[in-house]
Amino acid sequence: MTVTVEYHVSQRDRAAFLLAANHLGHARRRDGAYAWTVYEDAERAGRILETFYLESWAEHLRQHERVTNADRELQLAIRQLIQDEPLVTHFISLGTD
Repeated sequence: MTVTVEYHVSQRDRAAFLLAANHLGHARRRDGAYAWTVYEDAERAGRILETFYLESWAEHLRQHERVTNADRELQLAIRQLIQDEPLVTHFISLGTD
């Protein structure tokens, strides 16, 4: 499954956000994601998309259970660096075989 999280970040907070996002990526991988990255929209500066991949929806639910207090603090710090609530989307593979 794929999870995306869309953030809107001001230019002034961009560097701090990217540093915090890098720490978040480590936490996502520690908690079950097998791939993680962030992208910035080439046409809209400050629109940043985080993506990470997990084996299943059940694994994603377990990921929520693994969140530590340090992870929560990191997520709160990130929320203070963004302009709006993040938009989270969950995609489940339909397979292509």
